[in-house]
Amino acid sequence: MIEIQHINKGFEEKKVLLDVSATMLAGKTNLIIGTSGSGKTVLMKIMVGLMSPDSGSVLYEGRNIFDLDDKELKEIRTQIGMLFQGSALFDSQTVEQNIMFPLDMFTRKTRREKLARANEVLERVNLQGANKKFPAEISGGMKKRVALARAIVLNPKYLFCDEPNSGLDPQTSILIDELIYDLTKEYNITTVINTHDMNTVMERGDHIVYMHQGKKKWEGSNKEIIFSDDEDLNKFIFASDFLRKAKEIMMSEQKAI
Repeated sequence: MIEIQHINKGFEEKKVLLDVSATMLAGKTNLIIGTSGSGKTVLMKIMVGLMSPDSGSVLYEGRNIFDLDDKELKEIRTQIGMLFQGSALFDSQTVEQNIMFPLDMFTRKTRREKLARANEVLERVNLQGANKKFPAEISGGMKKRVALARAIVLNPKYLFCDEPNSGLDPQTSILIDELIYDLTKEYNITTVINTHDMNTVMERGDHIVYMHQGKKKWEGSNKEIIFSDDEDLNKFIFASDFLRKAKEIMMSEQKAI
């Protein structure tokens, strides 16, 4: 579990985050949603310790990462997996080498042990046999799966995903969503996802934090979001005529029960 407590952040005179508090639950897909400029990317960077807040705390199992010494902070970081928006694979390295990179950085395992672990996670993301391919030789969806395999190779307790569906076709997006969701449940990971993808929100949003103009405007589940009366949230979620009509139907069915 990760607790965000009263986070404030600004750049020069611009306030980006205003007294944001929320909880990211273990074994759940925790989504951070909102329009561009709402502060969700800055919030994620603060949560992983890439950026310091002006004030406030981020607690990993009760420990504020901004109060830890270097040794304690390194321990936390080895428990964090990160899936970047553009996959961030090393073009000059093979799939196998990309996945083994965190093992090279943070463990003293033998090459045989590292290779065995790389093969385990490749199998888990259904890419067995792709070891010697280079990123330029695989599709966008495969790159995402390689990046996800790299993110989980250290058996993280916490998984952060920045727009995991960006640039993918709808069918591949669903496959990536299912894979992240299954891994979260299987290993009881605290998963935090920045996303604009409404399918992700509706299908996989165990716990959702909606950001608006630097503030947390709403927090709840995908089942609760349908019945929210927050005007800004509804404009964001139900932006199209189709989705607005779908909401009206669901609201009518709920009243009839």
